[in-house]
Amino acid sequence: MDFFIFSNVAQTAIKILFCGMKNIITKNPIASLGYNFIKPQYLPKGKNEYYLRNMQNRSGIDYRNLSAYEIEVLVRNGNTSDDWNKFLVSDAFNLELVKDCKFFGLVRIGKLQPYYLEFSDMKYRVGFYNSTIVSSDFGDNVVVDNVNYLSHFIIGNEVIVVNVNELTTTDHAKFGNGIIKDGEAEDIRIWLEICNENAGRSVMPFSGMLPGDAYLWSKYRDDKELLQKFREFTEKQFKKERGFYGKAGDRTVIKNCSIIKDVWIGSDAYIKGANKLKNLTVHSGEEGKTQIGEGCELVNGIIGFGCRIFYGVKAVRFVMATHSQLKYGARLINSYLGNNATISCCEVLNSLIFPTHEQHHNNSFLCAALIMGQSNIAAGATIGSNHNSRSADGEIIAGRGFWPGLCVSLKHNSKFAGFIILAKGDYSYELNIPIPFSLVSIDPAKDKLVVMPAYWFMYNMYALARNAWKYQDRDNRKQPEQVLEYDYLAPDSVNEMFDALRLLAFFTGKSFYKKENAETEFSYDEYYTKGKELLENNDPVINELEIEAEGFENAKRKTIIIKIQQAYNLFKEMIGYYGITHLLKFMEDNNIKNINQLVAEMPAKVSFNKWLNIGGQLIPESEVIIMRKKIKEGKIKSWDQLHDTYRVLSDKYTQQKLLHALASLAAIKNMNLKKITVVQFSQLLSEALATKEWMVKSVFDSRAKDYANPFRKMIYDSDEEMNNVVGSLDENSFIKRQTEELKKIRQKIKTVQNKFKSA
Repeated sequence: MDFFIFSNVAQTAIKILFCGMKNIITKNPIASLGYNFIKPQYLPKGKNEYYLRNMQNRSGIDYRNLSAYEIEVLVRNGNTSDDWNKFLVSDAFNLELVKDCKFFGLVRIGKLQPYYLEFSDMKYRVGFYNSTIVSSDFGDNVVVDNVNYLSHFIIGNEVIVVNVNELTTTDHAKFGNGIIKDGEAEDIRIWLEICNENAGRSVMPFSGMLPGDAYLWSKYRDDKELLQKFREFTEKQFKKERGFYGKAGDRTVIKNCSIIKDVWIGSDAYIKGANKLKNLTVHSGEEGKTQIGEGCELVNGIIGFGCRIFYGVKAVRFVMATHSQLKYGARLINSYLGNNATISCCEVLNSLIFPTHEQHHNNSFLCAALIMGQSNIAAGATIGSNHNSRSADGEIIAGRGFWPGLCVSLKHNSKFAGFIILAKGDYSYELNIPIPFSLVSIDPAKDKLVVMPAYWFMYNMYALARNAWKYQDRDNRKQPEQVLEYDYLAPDSVNEMFDALRLLAFFTGKSFYKKENAETEFSYDEYYTKGKELLENNDPVINELEIEAEGFENAKRKTIIIKIQQAYNLFKEMIGYYGITHLLKFMEDNNIKNINQLVAEMPAKVSFNKWLNIGGQLIPESEVIIMRKKIKEGKIKSWDQLHDTYRVLSDKYTQQKLLHALASLAAIKNMNLKKITVVQFSQLLSEALATKEWMVKSVFDSRAKDYANPFRKMIYDSDEEMNNVVGSLDENSFIKRQTEELKKIRQKIKTVQNKFKSA
């Protein structure tokens, strides 16, 4: 049989298949071009197709019809229109500034005066030249030159649009928001599949979405009523009517671009050389000018104020919060990027990233992760590269200050406390590291996972302190709706240190009894009590123990905790410092002059409660519970009202943090602050000063190592050369700032101690 001879049925099926693959091109009368933008079935009764356009156009320009003479001049200049009665202009309209253009539908143009607009060393004459314009509005003194097709846009004043292939809007444009328009099926709605590749934590993106919104929506998947409210918030925030026009705000510059479709652009934006921009909101203006550069392809996204996107970036289904950056070929897909964050070169998928994230290297990879801010992903890091279940449903959760080192490979599911640094290595098993400020590494020779708690305090105070200052200094938000916590000593990290103290005591006690009574099982309380006793007394026997942790890694090999005594002491010291510094600020704010006044003004009830990181804003868990309840009860009815709640909680944060700090101080020192004596208080101040002196010395010493290391110095022929390249240690501005801060604290503490003694 000839296998190339098909039955009649098969041939018919193939014909149908290939017919279905043809491009659908319809023929319409030329007279309809520029009209019926909104199909009749979607027009409200008594409205015409321009009713939404007229609402959007807030220019205030009075338009008029052309005179017969003006029409004649325009035609003589090579212009055409399907109906010159639909070509409206303002009074200050210069006929000679419109040449070789084709106009279709209702076109309205503001002032055209004999000026040129200069931007970035380029000079463009005001007017319309060599372009096709369909049913659009223009403000005063715009430049439209060599635009192949511009339709259904509202262009602001002094906007420059040159060398653009396509600048269009469809009747169903959603500008990146996760909504559907009248007559559209639910399955075309855009969702952001954050935190998990299986879409189980999907959220509907919307203009103005904050990191806290994305977190609350993606986190509480067991609260269906809450999720439904979030959906309702989003849907009622945007109109379902068809027929909204695209926009380019005042002074926006768009040049040398290929396709811009269904895009809303704010004022003062700069878009140059983009390949494709589709279904986007691009916020730009006084809060921050946004730039999009060469080779970018952005689809289905929300871009915040002050963002910068350039050099071959690819982003699909994404939200960029204000003042974030994508650079150098970065790929951002199904992800939320928080404020003041930067991603360069690499690939990020299905992730929710809180503010101040850094990821700069082409060979780093981040997938299905919740990264809770102040993070830095090094080159070669593959975060979430391996799935260990039968589907792509794994997740990684990393607290503030997450720092995986060079060539770190992590697999789902893993979870990390705040300020964890991972040394280079292939972490082949799931991890759960609950102790903050730890260095995690692998000892391949002994096949052990090694955890060093309090690593940052011991060996790199410079980076820890500088990062906290840097994040605050680089926060460019003009009107922050969520107050972000940048200090490494804050309610979340302090609570984690308290938890760590209990874990360290438990592991120490268990390791001790294991060595002394290997065959006997003891209770948790017995292990904890014994371990705490040993650690509180700095018992030398601890140095003889191999401290083994449990539940840190899903593997049969051991997890060993090292330098446990130093870590235990440092955690206690840092918690005390956190409490005392807030006590000092409380005294300063309330002008407290003696111990009796301090005791009288001390809050009667201090709060030692659980805190949550809601998009970079720290909020007591009790407040989050109340907030969720109000949403479900309809007391919070919209995203705007929820954002107002964030602001209210931000205003309460200082006081709530103070109460937490005082509760932490009372707990770590085992004292009642309402009964504190002058001697006790003076001792606390002396301890705080000693800690600050140690911290400043550690900042200096950790940086000084770089100047003393012979392998760093060997590339320089002299100290002068090194100082000119990396800067002089003595002139380091951050170290100077820390030294000045120490002087102020020393003087403040001395003054308070003397005042209280004499009172």
